[in-house]
Amino acid sequence: MRRLGGIIHTYLGYNPTEFPSPTSPGGAGGDAASAFLDHMMMYGGRRKFTERELAEAIRIDPSQVRGLGPSLEAIRAMLEERKRRILSTYEVDGARDAAHAAFADEAAAVSGRADIPARSAEVLARALADAQLSDLERLHRRLPGGTDLSRALMRAIARLRDAYAIDRLSSKYAFTGREPMDVPKAIAVGEELARIDELLRQIDEALKNAKPAIIDMDMLSEFATPESMDDLRDVQRRVNELLRKMAEEAGLERSPEGYRASPSALRTYQKRLLAVIFSDLADGRRGRHEHVHSPDGAIELPSTRPYAFGDSPAHIDVPQSMLNAVARTGKVRPSAEDLEVHRTRRSPKCATALILDMSGSMRYGGQYIACKKMALALDALIRSEYPGDILHVIEMYTLARMRRPGEIIELMPKPVSIGDPVVRLRADMSDPNVTEMDLPLHFTNIQRALAMARQSLGASDAGTKQVVLLTDGLPTAHFEGSQLLMLYPPDPRTERETMREAMRCAQQGIVINIVLLPSWSQSEADVRFAQRMAESTGGRVMFVGGEELDRLVVWDYLTMRRSVIG
Repeated sequence: MRRLGGIIHTYLGYNPTEFPSPTSPGGAGGDAASAFLDHMMMYGGRRKFTERELAEAIRIDPSQVRGLGPSLEAIRAMLEERKRRILSTYEVDGARDAAHAAFADEAAAVSGRADIPARSAEVLARALADAQLSDLERLHRRLPGGTDLSRALMRAIARLRDAYAIDRLSSKYAFTGREPMDVPKAIAVGEELARIDELLRQIDEALKNAKPAIIDMDMLSEFATPESMDDLRDVQRRVNELLRKMAEEAGLERSPEGYRASPSALRTYQKRLLAVIFSDLADGRRGRHEHVHSPDGAIELPSTRPYAFGDSPAHIDVPQSMLNAVARTGKVRPSAEDLEVHRTRRSPKCATALILDMSGSMRYGGQYIACKKMALALDALIRSEYPGDILHVIEMYTLARMRRPGEIIELMPKPVSIGDPVVRLRADMSDPNVTEMDLPLHFTNIQRALAMARQSLGASDAGTKQVVLLTDGLPTAHFEGSQLLMLYPPDPRTERETMREAMRCAQQGIVINIVLLPSWSQSEADVRFAQRMAESTGGRVMFVGGEELDRLVVWDYLTMRRSVIG
C-alpha cells in the first residue's frame, strides 16, 4: 500500500512556566491581606499561605530597597557576558550532524533485528524512518523489559533525544564561534545556556517588582562570585524584613502554623466585598442613601416639623430654626415657636439565619466560594448599616453547626467519602461512641439546619425573622428522633421530615427564602421542592449562582429592610 505524503512535525517541547499566570499581579501592601483571604476562601485551612505567595501578593517599589538595582545589574551583566562568550566560542552544526548520524546507526541496528514482533514491525519501521520520538517510546513501553530488543530500542530513543536537544539548541541560539563540540559537550552547553536564561528572567522580574526571593540562589552560585552572592543575600534579607513589616501593617499575623488574618484585616476585606457589590449596582437601582445616625438609634429624615415638648434637642434642625427666627423677627434669636426638628423613625430589628450548604456537591464550580463571599458581605452590611439586626450563620452538611462570622472564611465543602450510586445509612446519634468523625459528612441535612435556625431565631425579639437557605438541591439526610438517616438518591422520607421542620418555622413566624444554586445534578424535582418549602412559609425561591450570588442576596436584604421600615 502506498504511503501518503505530508508534513512530519518534530515536537521540540516547551516550558509551561513561561506562560503568563492567569492570576492578576499583586498590588500595594494592603493587598497582602486580600491575597491571603482570597487564599483562605479557596483552601480554607487546608493549605498554608507561603512566604513566596506573600511576596507575590505585595508589590514593592524597587527604590525602597537600597542596593537592589546595583547588585542585580552587576550579576546580570556577568551572566550576559558569559552567555556572549559561549555563543562566540562554539559552533553547533558538527554536533547536530553527529547526533543525527548516531541515531541513524542505532535505528539501522534496530531495524535489522530478527526478534521484532510481527505485529509491531511496520509501525516500528515507520517510526524509525520518520524519527518520531513519541511513537518509539510508545512501542518501547509495549516490549517486555530486559530483552535485547528493548535495550537496543532504548539506545535508539536516547540518541534521538540527543538529536532533538541539539536541534533545539541550534534553533534557539545563534552560535558564531568555530570551536567544534561533540554531542555530550553540546548538550552540556545547552543546559548551561538554559540556566543562564532562567536566571536572567528571574533577575529581570526581581528588578521590576523588588522580589529577589524568586531568584534561585543555588543555581546562581554556579556563576556568581562569593562576594556578589553575599551582597544579594543582604539585599534579600532587607526585602524580607520589608515584606514582613508590610504584611503586619496589612493585618496579617505570623504564627507557627503560618500567616493568619487579624479581625481588622477581615473587616477590611468584608468592606471591600461590599464596595464591589454596590459598585456593580447602578445608583438608580440600589436606592441607597446615606443617613445621619443619632446616638439613640433613630434615623434623621430630610423633612422637619415644629418642635414639641419632649423632643430630643439632638434632632433640632438648627439652620431652619435660625431662618424661621430671622423671617419672624429679623433677629437670630429663635424662640420655641421657631424651632423645628427632624422627623425620625426607628428601624425595627431583623433576625436572619443564614444557612450555607457545605455538602460535597458544593465544591463543583466553586459554589462554596461564592457562598462565603456573600456571607461575609452580608455580615459587613449588617454591622455597618443595621447594627441592631442579628445574623446567625449555620454550616449545613450531614449535620449542622453554628458558626461565628470569623469562621466563615475557613468553611470548606465536605469531601465525598462514598461513591456508591445508592446509599442507605443509619446512625444512632444518642450513642456516645458515635461522633461526627464516624460519619460521611458530604450529605445535605436541611432539616437539622432549619431546626437550629428555628431555635436561634426563636430566642430573638426581632420583629422580622427569616431564614436564607443557600443550597443546590434536595436534602439527603434527616433525623428521626436520635436516628440520623443518610439516603441517596434523595428519598421522599427525607423530604417529608424536612417539610415538617419548615412548617414549624412558619408557625413561629419565620420566613424561609431559598437561594437555589445551579448544579450538574439539579433536576425539576429540586426546583419543585424549593418552591413548596418557600410557599409553605410565605418565602421565595431565587435562582442564581457564581458572582451574582452576593449581589442578589445583599440587594434583597436591603430591599426587605426598606419595606419593613417604610
